[in-house]
Amino acid sequence: MELALYIAIIIICVVLITLVVIQSRTAGMANNDTSSIYRTRRGLEKSLHQATVVLAVAFLLLALITSLPIFGSAG
Repeated sequence: MELALYIAIIIICVVLITLVVIQSRTAGMANNDTSSIYRTRRGLEKSLHQATVVLAVAFLLLALITSLPIFGSAG
């Protein structure tokens, strides 16, 4: 079970990095207007943002679970 948690963390980490990189590329290319900070997210951009938040929370929870004393070496 411990190995499965570590593998899940690695997979979530890679997907999270990919989502953040994709978001930074699209945000820079979308608009050079200074008022674009306050615009609403729509479509694919909104889905990417929501997926990033969900994966970040899942990563945090898995990291906290694997840091419990029941995991790790008993020595």
